[in-house]
Amino acid sequence: MLTNINTWQATMSAEIVNGLLNTEVINSSKIPVEHLDYDYIQKCTDVGYLEKILKVLRSGEEGIYPHLIDFCEKHVEKLNPRSRALRKDKPVASAASLPKDEWSQISEELESWETEMRAGEVQLKQLPLFGDEENVPPIRGSNCSVQSTSASGVKKNKNKAPCPRGYKDWDKFDVEKECAKVDEVVTNDSARTVISHSHPKIKTNLHTSVLTEQEKVVLANREKDKGNEAFKTGDYEEALAYYSRSLSILPTVAAYNNRAQAEIKLQNWHKALSDCQKVLELEPANAKGLLRRATVQKHLGNLQLAVDDVNAVLHIEPHNEIAKKLLNELSKKMAERVPEKPAKRQKMLIEEIEEEEEEKEHEARDGAVDSSSRQRAGGESCAAAATGEERGDMGNAQKKPHGRGDGGGGGRGGCSADKYTVTPPKGEEGARKGLANGNSAAHQAEKADRERAEQSKVNLDAPAGNLPPRLARLKNEGNHLFKNGQFGDAIGKYSQAIDGYTEAGVDSPEDLCILYSNRAACYLKDGNSSDCITDCTKSLELQPFSLKPLLRRAMAYESLERYRNAYVDYKTVLQIDIGIQAAHDSVNRITRMLIEQDGPEWREKLPEIPMVPLSAQQHRREEPPSAEEAQARAERATQEAARKAEARFTLFKSDGNEFVKKGRYEEAVGKYSECLKLKPNECAIYTNRALCFVKLDRFAEAKQDCDAALALEPENKKAFYRRALANKGLKDYLACSTDLQEVLRLDSSVAEAERELQEVTELLRQSLAAAASPGKARRSVPITEVDDTEEAATKKQDTTTEQNHVDQAKSIAITQPANAYEFGQALSVARSHDDTAACAELLRLVAPETLPSYVSTYLDGHTLAFIMQALDDHLLDKEPGLVYQHLNHLHTAERFSMLLMLLDKDKRRQMTQLFEHLSAVESEDFSQNDVQNLANKYI
Repeated sequence: MLTNINTWQATMSAEIVNGLLNTEVINSSKIPVEHLDYDYIQKCTDVGYLEKILKVLRSGEEGIYPHLIDFCEKHVEKLNPRSRALRKDKPVASAASLPKDEWSQISEELESWETEMRAGEVQLKQLPLFGDEENVPPIRGSNCSVQSTSASGVKKNKNKAPCPRGYKDWDKFDVEKECAKVDEVVTNDSARTVISHSHPKIKTNLHTSVLTEQEKVVLANREKDKGNEAFKTGDYEEALAYYSRSLSILPTVAAYNNRAQAEIKLQNWHKALSDCQKVLELEPANAKGLLRRATVQKHLGNLQLAVDDVNAVLHIEPHNEIAKKLLNELSKKMAERVPEKPAKRQKMLIEEIEEEEEEKEHEARDGAVDSSSRQRAGGESCAAAATGEERGDMGNAQKKPHGRGDGGGGGRGGCSADKYTVTPPKGEEGARKGLANGNSAAHQAEKADRERAEQSKVNLDAPAGNLPPRLARLKNEGNHLFKNGQFGDAIGKYSQAIDGYTEAGVDSPEDLCILYSNRAACYLKDGNSSDCITDCTKSLELQPFSLKPLLRRAMAYESLERYRNAYVDYKTVLQIDIGIQAAHDSVNRITRMLIEQDGPEWREKLPEIPMVPLSAQQHRREEPPSAEEAQARAERATQEAARKAEARFTLFKSDGNEFVKKGRYEEAVGKYSECLKLKPNECAIYTNRALCFVKLDRFAEAKQDCDAALALEPENKKAFYRRALANKGLKDYLACSTDLQEVLRLDSSVAEAERELQEVTELLRQSLAAAASPGKARRSVPITEVDDTEEAATKKQDTTTEQNHVDQAKSIAITQPANAYEFGQALSVARSHDDTAACAELLRLVAPETLPSYVSTYLDGHTLAFIMQALDDHLLDKEPGLVYQHLNHLHTAERFSMLLMLLDKDKRRQMTQLFEHLSAVESEDFSQNDVQNLANKYI
């Protein structure tokens, strides 16, 4: 038993050892060389072993075998496509692995990026964030500063660092004694903390001339945020300083609003009012600015102006709780004012008026004022004061009420509030009822006093442009009422002035434009946007591109939610003066609304924005536009004109095609003619109109259109076919046959052309047969013998006849060509008869700038030499300037440079001779330098 166990242990040990050896061989990648063979690899299906073989092959220990490596990789991929052994490291990109152009581009971009980063770093280091170092503010929330140690303080140890102690010295070191010494020094000699109760002085103006716009925005926001933090902690003076710093960098609505709030907290009412006004100048509908201005007006005592601002806020934000609360406070204060003032005025009545004491006692008993006595004392001014006061409160609330001795009442014939005050109802309820009704005699009399005092300061008879005195007074009264907030009364004054302008026959469109614009402003304030738009439109008809009518009409459109029209007017305003911030803000606001309303294609639904001329652009008057801006503007105008012309061309063409389909050829001809006015070089339009002419039996016009089309496109088969039909209609069968053969040469599959060719061939045969029919008997020519003298005479006669024929052929009638086709026909006739005089006459009738386009199709070496000879022989002596102009344009023709290389010596000599003759001529149109420069392009 024990023997078997020992045998089993030995066997197992041997197997374990062999397994370990095999594992070691595999793990150590000791692959036999016999396995590095194509046959073995192909037969092996063990992916793990194949991966080890691939690793050995790639290592190069047994040699480099690229094909064997590829074979092994493909076999591994076939067995396991996701094998990790198939993954290869991609080499790092370098100059050798990339194209030269790509590598140079990468290098340049890296260098430019590095340069920009370095420049930005230098600018950030030089950025003066806080100005001078001495003005750097202390840490926020701390008014403490630590006094620096002086020379008399703790003495500094000027000795070198002490040497290290030994172990014996540390045994003798008294820790408690040394600690006591340190505490004594700190207690007696340390610097004391000084509490500074004064606010640190912060520099409110920063110099930002070296900063870019982006840096200014960042820095301004940073300073504003510091002010917000100081405001939250209750340090309003410090917040005020930081808001001022932000505004010195970049004025913004938010910074002005925040500074106004800080001024309100410090009770600087007039400064706060100034900041609120600036906010509303930048953004007229700013709710915060209106609300803060209302708060300031309340503390200044201008309750009615405060009410107006609060109502404007509630119109913008109907659910604003702060505005509602403030409106209730203002209503209570205005109600409390009513019962106090009549009592004072009643006392003044008793003291000043003695003659009417009995009458006043009677009035006091009855509790009312006799209306007849009021009319006697007050006259028309009292009646005026008693009417239309509901809107007058809007302007008069800002004036201080008259007190004792301010000249408001008591005058003769005036509407004295002290004489004719009525005792108001007793109690708070009666006071409120009197305020609500607005008919209190005391209230009316107070307003009348304020009006008279205000009118005494304003010269209503001041001249106003070219208006007569009566109309000028009406305009001034309207302006005064508008300033006081009495918009309804102002509308009446302006309307009287406008009606009187028409009756007076005044010729001053500027003044009438201002009257309409002012009345439109009243309508806008009164909420009548439709009439405002009407008056603004009339004003702009009198004075186009006026700034105020455009702005007012844009606001009226926006109030009516006609955002597209408002957008157009605001953009027109910005063309006139780009510095109007309110227009910029409105454009941004309306853009967001239009995007929500119309989607991404909102611009396509806008009306056309008019182009403002330079004379009307206010921001361009001081500084003329640069050449780049003028060129860009001209390019935009050209592109816009081209776009409009393209749209009209497409519309006319589609209409013409529709008329052709319906058989309305006359109307189609009109549409195609309109197309040719826009694009005279459109070949398809000529062929379409030629078809219409053929249908209308206007064959001559059809032929002209086909000739024009072939001059633009010499290979146009439609033009050939339709010219063939026109020639057929003109009974020119030979030309018709030629054109049809050209059509079949270009496209042999045109069946219509084959049928027409067969028909025309038959017609041509019939016409020739008719011409050769024996209608006339043949003339018999007798033959007789002649002697030498008669034969010589006959020869001479024949020569004379032949010369006459030549002279007759040379006398060619030349007319001005209308297109390239007619020019080519005339030039070919002149060349066939070798008539240089006719060629010169043809060149004289052709404009030099059109010569390249006319001659490009027919230009070859012989034609060029023929033109040069005609210029030299016939035109140079009479019109050298015309010769120079022709030569100056001729070299721009197509294929001219190629043609010069193919000229022989004789033709080059002829060209040189022409330029020599031209340089010898003295002319004001050109100089010898010009001729020499031109000759360099030919020779």
